[in-house]
Amino acid sequence: MRSLEELFDRTVRGLGYELADFEISNHGKMLRVFIDKIHETGPGSQITLADCEAVSRQLMRVLEVEGVGYDRLEVSSPGLDRRLKKAADFARFTGSKAEVRLREPLNGRRRFVGIVRGIRDEQVELESEGTNYLLALSNLDRARLVPQVMAGGRK
Repeated sequence: MRSLEELFDRTVRGLGYELADFEISNHGKMLRVFIDKIHETGPGSQITLADCEAVSRQLMRVLEVEGVGYDRLEVSSPGLDRRLKKAADFARFTGSKAEVRLREPLNGRRRFVGIVRGIRDEQVELESEGTNYLLALSNLDRARLVPQVMAGGRK
């Protein structure tokens, strides 16, 4: 699976995007690839249908050349509740609200919801309920952004 991730990452980066995440399901026959624009935020930084189509076309070619068998390929944006996996993800979304689930409990807890304050020494600094926690990246089971409702009820 690591080589497939590297293949996706190399292909997506070559087109000017970032591999946000990917999923394999249905015994390897369903591939879902989530892309984002590299280090862009704000208006105009959202993934469009044209972006997904371009990446999909290129990935289909690359997967065929590499001999990767699959039945279905989906390419989309990571969404408002995007997964956070790498140190760079947490650095990029410093100041954002996130939900983090740990493999091994810290102070008797596995689930934390709070504001990402940064990353240091392979640990995520998360402010939750008025306390700052250092959560080892190696102990993360999963982490996602928590979508925020903006004024006017829009996300």
